Amino acid sequence: MSDIIIIGGGIAGISAAARLAPHAKVTLLEREDRLAYHASGRSAAAFIEDYGNDVVRGLNSASVDYLTHANGGVLSPRGLMLVAKKADKHDFVQEAKGFGLDAISLAEAKAKIPLINTDVVGYAAYREDVSDIDTDLFFQNFLKEARASGAEIHLNAEVTSISFKDGRWCVDTKTERFAAETLINASGAWADRTATLAGIRALGFTPYRRSIARIPVPGGFDPKDWPLFDEVNERWYAKPDAGQLIVSPADEDPLEPQDAWADDMILAEGIARFESMMTHPVERMTTNWAGLRTFSPDRSLVIGRSPENRHFFWLCGQGGYGFQTAAAASQLTSDLILGRQSALSADLCAALSPDRFL
Repeated sequence: MSDIIIIGGGIAGISAAARLAPHAKVTLLEREDRLAYHASGRSAAAFIEDYGNDVVRGLNSASVDYLTHANGGVLSPRGLMLVAKKADKHDFVQEAKGFGLDAISLAEAKAKIPLINTDVVGYAAYREDVSDIDTDLFFQNFLKEARASGAEIHLNAEVTSISFKDGRWCVDTKTERFAAETLINASGAWADRTATLAGIRALGFTPYRRSIARIPVPGGFDPKDWPLFDEVNERWYAKPDAGQLIVSPADEDPLEPQDAWADDMILAEGIARFESMMTHPVERMTTNWAGLRTFSPDRSLVIGRSPENRHFFWLCGQGGYGFQTAAAASQLTSDLILGRQSALSADLCAALSPDRFL
Protein backbone atom coordinates (compact mmCIF):
# COMPACT_ATOMS: atom_id res chain seq x y z
CA MET A 1 0.00 0.00 0.00
CA SER A 2 1.19 3.49 -0.86
CA ASP A 3 0.58 6.73 0.97
CA ILE A 4 -0.27 8.56 -2.28
CA ILE A 5 -1.43 7.46 -5.72
CA ILE A 6 -1.05 9.95 -8.57
CA ILE A 7 -3.07 9.36 -11.73
CA GLY A 8 -1.36 10.98 -14.71
CA GLY A 9 2.23 11.02 -15.92
CA GLY A 10 2.45 14.49 -17.46
CA ILE A 11 4.39 17.38 -15.99
CA ALA A 12 1.75 17.90 -13.27
CA GLY A 13 1.90 14.32 -12.00
CA ILE A 14 5.66 13.91 -12.29
CA SER A 15 6.44 17.21 -10.57
CA ALA A 16 4.05 16.35 -7.73
CA ALA A 17 5.68 12.94 -7.38
CA ALA A 18 9.12 14.54 -7.16
CA ARG A 19 7.98 16.92 -4.41
CA LEU A 20 6.16 14.26 -2.38
CA ALA A 21 8.35 11.17 -2.76
CA PRO A 22 10.97 12.29 -0.21
CA HIS A 23 8.19 12.42 2.42
CA ALA A 24 5.76 9.64 1.47
CA LYS A 25 5.43 6.41 -0.50
CA VAL A 26 4.24 7.53 -3.93
CA THR A 27 2.83 5.46 -6.79
CA LEU A 28 2.16 7.09 -10.17
CA LEU A 29 -0.11 5.50 -12.78
CA GLU A 30 0.12 6.48 -16.46
CA ARG A 31 -2.33 5.05 -19.00
CA GLU A 32 0.06 5.34 -21.98
CA ASP A 33 3.24 3.39 -22.72
CA ARG A 34 5.39 6.44 -22.01
CA LEU A 35 5.31 9.53 -19.82
CA ALA A 36 4.45 13.02 -21.09
CA TYR A 37 2.57 11.49 -24.02
CA HIS A 38 -0.29 13.98 -24.32
CA ALA A 39 -0.21 17.75 -23.61
CA SER A 40 3.16 17.66 -21.82
CA GLY A 41 4.84 16.22 -24.90
CA ARG A 42 3.31 18.77 -27.27
CA SER A 43 4.15 22.10 -25.68
CA ALA A 44 5.34 25.25 -27.45
CA ALA A 45 7.92 25.45 -24.64
CA ALA A 46 7.80 29.16 -23.83
CA PHE A 47 7.76 31.02 -20.53
CA ILE A 48 5.83 34.29 -20.55
CA GLU A 49 5.28 35.52 -17.01
CA ASP A 50 2.33 37.72 -18.06
CA TYR A 51 0.52 34.95 -19.97
CA GLY A 52 -2.81 33.77 -18.59
CA ASN A 53 -5.30 35.22 -16.15
CA ASP A 54 -4.31 36.73 -12.80
CA VAL A 55 -4.34 33.36 -11.04
CA VAL A 56 -2.13 31.76 -13.67
CA ARG A 57 0.20 34.75 -13.61
CA GLY A 58 0.54 34.35 -9.84
CA LEU A 59 1.77 30.78 -10.35
CA ASN A 60 4.02 31.89 -13.21
CA SER A 61 5.69 34.46 -10.98
CA ALA A 62 6.07 31.96 -8.16
CA SER A 63 7.78 29.55 -10.58
CA VAL A 64 10.42 31.96 -11.93
CA ASP A 65 13.09 31.27 -9.34
CA TYR A 66 12.84 27.50 -9.71
CA LEU A 67 12.84 27.65 -13.51
CA THR A 68 15.86 29.95 -13.43
CA HIS A 69 18.02 28.29 -10.80
CA ALA A 70 16.99 24.74 -9.82
CA ASN A 71 19.27 22.10 -11.32
CA GLY A 72 21.07 24.83 -13.22
CA GLY A 73 17.89 26.28 -14.69
CA VAL A 74 15.85 25.40 -17.77
CA LEU A 75 15.28 28.84 -19.33
CA SER A 76 17.10 30.45 -22.24
CA PRO A 77 16.52 33.91 -23.75
CA ARG A 78 13.97 34.20 -26.54
CA GLY A 79 12.00 37.47 -26.43
CA LEU A 80 8.47 38.17 -27.67
CA MET A 81 7.30 40.39 -30.51
CA LEU A 82 3.68 41.28 -31.20
CA VAL A 83 2.68 42.45 -34.67
CA ALA A 84 -0.57 43.92 -35.98
CA LYS A 85 -2.01 45.09 -39.25
CA LYS A 86 -2.71 48.79 -39.71
CA ALA A 87 -6.44 48.32 -39.09
CA ASP A 88 -5.84 46.76 -35.66
CA LYS A 89 -4.30 49.71 -33.82
CA HIS A 90 -6.77 49.73 -30.90
CA ASP A 91 -6.41 46.01 -30.21
CA PHE A 92 -2.65 46.27 -30.62
CA VAL A 93 -2.36 49.03 -28.01
CA GLN A 94 -4.48 47.11 -25.51
CA GLU A 95 -2.70 43.79 -26.01
CA ALA A 96 0.77 45.30 -25.91
CA LYS A 97 -0.10 46.99 -22.63
CA GLY A 98 -1.55 43.78 -21.18
CA PHE A 99 1.62 41.82 -21.99
CA GLY A 100 3.98 44.57 -20.88
CA LEU A 101 5.39 45.10 -24.37
CA ASP A 102 7.09 48.28 -25.55
CA ALA A 103 6.22 49.66 -28.99
CA ILE A 104 9.08 49.48 -31.49
CA SER A 105 9.48 50.88 -34.98
CA LEU A 106 8.84 48.77 -38.05
CA ALA A 107 12.53 49.08 -38.88
CA GLU A 108 13.39 47.57 -35.48
CA ALA A 109 10.81 44.84 -36.00
CA LYS A 110 12.25 44.04 -39.43
CA ALA A 111 15.75 43.85 -37.94
CA LYS A 112 14.54 41.28 -35.42
CA ILE A 113 12.55 39.23 -37.94
CA PRO A 114 13.47 40.07 -41.56
CA LEU A 115 10.66 37.81 -42.80
CA ILE A 116 7.86 40.19 -41.79
CA ASN A 117 6.27 42.33 -44.48
CA THR A 118 6.25 45.96 -43.34
CA ASP A 119 3.85 46.82 -46.15
CA VAL A 120 1.26 44.77 -44.26
CA VAL A 121 2.44 45.00 -40.64
CA GLY A 122 1.53 48.39 -39.24
CA TYR A 123 2.60 48.07 -35.60
CA ALA A 124 5.05 46.06 -33.52
CA ALA A 125 5.94 45.76 -29.84
CA TYR A 126 8.57 43.78 -27.99
CA ARG A 127 9.77 42.57 -24.63
CA GLU A 128 13.06 40.84 -23.97
CA ASP A 129 12.30 38.85 -20.82
CA VAL A 130 10.45 35.94 -22.48
CA SER A 131 12.23 32.60 -22.46
CA ASP A 132 12.31 29.17 -24.00
CA ILE A 133 11.75 26.33 -21.55
CA ASP A 134 13.79 23.20 -22.06
CA THR A 135 10.71 21.12 -21.36
CA ASP A 136 12.45 17.77 -21.74
CA LEU A 137 15.20 18.70 -19.28
CA PHE A 138 12.61 20.16 -16.89
CA PHE A 139 10.54 16.98 -17.03
CA GLN A 140 13.56 14.68 -16.73
CA ASN A 141 14.85 16.59 -13.70
CA PHE A 142 11.58 15.99 -11.86
CA LEU A 143 11.47 12.38 -13.03
CA LYS A 144 14.99 11.70 -11.73
CA GLU A 145 14.11 13.28 -8.38
CA ALA A 146 10.93 11.22 -8.08
CA ARG A 147 12.70 7.96 -8.86
CA ALA A 148 15.67 8.78 -6.64
CA SER A 149 13.25 9.20 -3.73
CA GLY A 150 11.57 5.86 -4.40
CA ALA A 151 8.47 6.83 -6.37
CA GLU A 152 7.01 3.85 -8.26
CA ILE A 153 5.97 4.66 -11.82
CA HIS A 154 3.70 2.32 -13.75
CA LEU A 155 3.13 2.67 -17.50
CA ASN A 156 0.29 1.06 -19.46
CA ALA A 157 -1.71 1.47 -16.26
CA GLU A 158 -5.07 2.82 -17.39
CA VAL A 159 -7.37 3.11 -14.40
CA THR A 160 -10.56 1.05 -14.75
CA SER A 161 -12.19 1.54 -11.34
CA ILE A 162 -11.73 3.53 -8.15
CA SER A 163 -13.36 2.94 -4.77
CA PHE A 164 -12.98 4.43 -1.29
CA LYS A 165 -13.51 2.49 1.91
CA ASP A 166 -12.21 2.70 5.47
CA GLY A 167 -10.08 5.75 4.76
CA ARG A 168 -8.24 4.44 1.73
CA TRP A 169 -8.57 4.34 -2.03
CA CYS A 170 -8.47 1.16 -4.09
CA VAL A 171 -7.48 1.85 -7.68
CA ASP A 172 -7.72 -0.89 -10.28
CA THR A 173 -5.97 -1.08 -13.62
CA LYS A 174 -6.39 -3.89 -16.12
CA THR A 175 -3.61 -5.86 -14.44
CA GLU A 176 -3.13 -4.64 -10.86
CA ARG A 177 -4.80 -3.13 -7.81
CA PHE A 178 -3.24 -0.26 -5.89
CA ALA A 179 -4.21 1.26 -2.55
CA ALA A 180 -3.40 4.54 -0.82
CA GLU A 181 -4.79 7.07 1.63
CA THR A 182 -4.56 10.00 -0.80
CA LEU A 183 -5.45 10.05 -4.49
CA ILE A 184 -4.12 12.88 -6.69
CA ASN A 185 -6.02 13.50 -9.90
CA ALA A 186 -3.42 14.80 -12.38
CA SER A 187 -5.04 13.22 -15.42
CA GLY A 188 -5.20 16.26 -17.70
CA ALA A 189 -7.99 16.03 -20.27
CA TRP A 190 -9.39 13.03 -18.39
CA ALA A 191 -9.75 14.98 -15.11
CA ASP A 192 -13.53 14.78 -14.89
CA ARG A 193 -13.60 11.12 -15.91
CA THR A 194 -11.13 10.25 -13.16
CA ALA A 195 -13.21 12.16 -10.62
CA THR A 196 -16.41 10.42 -11.71
CA LEU A 197 -14.75 7.02 -11.34
CA ALA A 198 -13.86 8.02 -7.79
CA GLY A 199 -17.42 9.12 -6.99
CA ILE A 200 -16.44 12.81 -6.99
CA ARG A 201 -18.55 15.39 -8.82
CA ALA A 202 -17.09 16.46 -12.16
CA LEU A 203 -16.14 20.14 -12.21
CA GLY A 204 -16.71 20.77 -15.90
CA PHE A 205 -13.23 20.69 -17.43
CA THR A 206 -13.07 21.26 -21.18
CA PRO A 207 -10.18 20.06 -23.36
CA TYR A 208 -9.42 22.37 -26.30
CA ARG A 209 -7.31 21.39 -29.28
CA ARG A 210 -4.23 23.46 -30.15
CA SER A 211 -2.59 22.62 -33.49
CA ILE A 212 1.02 23.26 -34.52
CA ALA A 213 2.95 22.86 -37.77
CA ARG A 214 6.70 22.87 -38.26
CA ILE A 215 7.78 24.56 -41.49
CA PRO A 216 11.07 25.39 -43.23
CA VAL A 217 11.71 29.11 -42.77
CA PRO A 218 10.25 30.97 -45.76
CA GLY A 219 12.97 32.84 -47.65
CA GLY A 220 15.70 30.64 -46.19
CA PHE A 221 16.47 32.93 -43.22
CA ASP A 222 18.27 31.66 -40.13
CA PRO A 223 15.75 32.07 -37.29
CA LYS A 224 17.85 30.98 -34.32
CA ASP A 225 17.95 34.46 -32.77
CA TRP A 226 14.38 35.44 -33.62
CA PRO A 227 11.90 36.04 -30.82
CA LEU A 228 8.61 34.23 -30.47
CA PHE A 229 6.23 36.35 -32.55
CA ASP A 230 2.49 36.50 -32.92
CA GLU A 231 -0.32 38.53 -34.42
CA VAL A 232 -2.64 40.58 -32.25
CA ASN A 233 -5.69 38.72 -30.91
CA GLU A 234 -3.59 35.53 -31.13
CA ARG A 235 -4.55 34.88 -34.75
CA TRP A 236 -1.32 32.86 -35.01
CA TYR A 237 2.02 32.56 -33.29
CA ALA A 238 5.41 31.36 -34.49
CA LYS A 239 8.66 30.38 -32.83
CA PRO A 240 12.09 29.14 -33.94
CA ASP A 241 12.47 25.40 -33.48
CA ALA A 242 15.40 23.23 -34.56
CA GLY A 243 16.35 25.54 -37.43
CA GLN A 244 12.78 25.80 -38.65
CA LEU A 245 9.63 27.54 -37.39
CA ILE A 246 6.68 26.16 -35.53
CA VAL A 247 3.50 27.99 -36.47
CA SER A 248 0.17 27.61 -34.70
CA PRO A 249 -3.23 28.98 -35.72
CA ALA A 250 -3.86 29.31 -31.95
CA ASP A 251 -7.02 27.26 -32.40
CA GLU A 252 -9.18 26.41 -29.44
CA ASP A 253 -11.75 23.80 -30.46
CA PRO A 254 -13.44 21.79 -27.69
CA LEU A 255 -12.96 18.03 -27.96
CA GLU A 256 -13.61 14.95 -25.88
CA PRO A 257 -10.47 13.59 -24.15
CA GLN A 258 -8.44 11.80 -26.81
CA ASP A 259 -5.11 11.47 -28.56
CA ALA A 260 -5.55 14.72 -30.51
CA TRP A 261 -4.53 15.26 -34.12
CA ALA A 262 -4.20 18.51 -36.01
CA ASP A 263 -7.02 19.46 -38.36
CA ASP A 264 -5.60 20.09 -41.84
CA MET A 265 -8.10 22.84 -42.66
CA ILE A 266 -7.47 24.71 -39.41
CA LEU A 267 -3.72 24.49 -39.94
CA ALA A 268 -4.07 25.73 -43.52
CA GLU A 269 -6.17 28.71 -42.41
CA GLY A 270 -3.71 29.60 -39.66
CA ILE A 271 -0.70 29.31 -41.93
CA ALA A 272 -2.49 31.51 -44.49
CA ARG A 273 -2.97 34.20 -41.81
CA PHE A 274 0.71 33.92 -40.91
CA GLU A 275 1.79 33.96 -44.56
CA SER A 276 -0.25 37.11 -45.29
CA MET A 277 2.08 39.11 -43.02
CA MET A 278 5.35 37.69 -44.39
CA THR A 279 7.44 38.55 -47.43
CA HIS A 280 7.84 34.92 -48.58
CA PRO A 281 5.27 32.14 -48.99
CA VAL A 282 5.15 28.98 -46.92
CA GLU A 283 6.08 26.18 -49.28
CA ARG A 284 5.46 23.09 -47.16
CA MET A 285 5.04 21.61 -43.70
CA THR A 286 7.69 19.32 -42.27
CA THR A 287 5.33 17.85 -39.70
CA ASN A 288 2.35 18.78 -37.55
CA TRP A 289 0.70 17.77 -34.30
CA ALA A 290 -1.94 18.84 -31.79
CA GLY A 291 -2.41 18.78 -28.05
CA LEU A 292 -5.31 19.31 -25.68
CA ARG A 293 -5.22 22.33 -23.39
CA THR A 294 -7.68 21.52 -20.60
CA PHE A 295 -9.37 24.35 -18.72
CA SER A 296 -11.66 24.54 -15.71
CA PRO A 297 -14.84 26.65 -16.03
CA ASP A 298 -13.02 29.79 -14.83
CA ARG A 299 -9.82 28.93 -16.75
CA SER A 300 -7.70 28.76 -13.58
CA LEU A 301 -5.94 25.67 -12.31
CA VAL A 302 -7.65 23.56 -9.66
CA ILE A 303 -5.31 22.56 -6.84
CA GLY A 304 -6.55 21.23 -3.54
CA ARG A 305 -8.53 18.63 -1.63
CA SER A 306 -12.05 17.88 -2.76
CA PRO A 307 -14.70 19.20 -0.37
CA GLU A 308 -16.58 15.92 -0.93
CA ASN A 309 -13.70 13.72 0.16
CA ARG A 310 -10.57 15.29 1.60
CA HIS A 311 -8.57 12.23 0.56
CA PHE A 312 -9.14 13.17 -3.11
CA PHE A 313 -6.83 15.88 -4.42
CA TRP A 314 -7.32 17.88 -7.61
CA LEU A 315 -4.24 18.90 -9.64
CA CYS A 316 -5.92 19.77 -12.92
CA GLY A 317 -6.83 22.47 -15.40
CA GLN A 318 -3.32 23.50 -16.45
CA GLY A 319 -4.63 24.71 -19.81
CA GLY A 320 -1.66 25.87 -21.87
CA TYR A 321 0.33 26.79 -18.77
CA GLY A 322 1.46 23.41 -17.44
CA PHE A 323 5.22 23.82 -17.71
CA GLN A 324 5.37 27.47 -16.72
CA THR A 325 3.29 26.86 -13.57
CA ALA A 326 4.52 23.38 -12.63
CA ALA A 327 7.19 24.46 -10.15
CA ALA A 328 4.75 26.48 -8.04
CA ALA A 329 1.78 24.15 -8.57
CA SER A 330 3.72 21.08 -7.46
CA GLN A 331 5.12 22.91 -4.43
CA LEU A 332 1.62 23.98 -3.40
CA THR A 333 0.40 20.40 -3.87
CA SER A 334 3.15 19.11 -1.62
CA ASP A 335 2.52 21.79 1.01
CA LEU A 336 -1.21 21.13 1.13
CA ILE A 337 -0.88 17.35 1.32
CA LEU A 338 1.90 17.43 3.91
CA GLY A 339 0.16 20.09 6.00
CA ARG A 340 2.77 22.81 5.54
CA GLN A 341 2.26 26.54 5.17
CA SER A 342 2.39 27.62 1.53
CA ALA A 343 4.53 30.56 0.45
CA LEU A 344 1.72 31.58 -1.91
CA SER A 345 -0.78 34.18 -0.73
CA ALA A 346 -4.01 33.08 0.90
CA ASP A 347 -5.96 34.77 -1.89
CA LEU A 348 -4.07 32.86 -4.59
CA CYS A 349 -4.54 29.55 -2.76
CA ALA A 350 -8.26 30.24 -2.44
CA ALA A 351 -8.49 31.08 -6.15
CA LEU A 352 -6.93 27.69 -6.95
CA SER A 353 -8.95 25.62 -4.48
CA PRO A 354 -11.78 23.36 -5.68
CA ASP A 355 -13.84 24.87 -2.85
CA ARG A 356 -14.53 27.81 -5.16
CA PHE A 357 -16.93 25.64 -7.17
CA LEU A 358 -19.21 24.90 -4.19
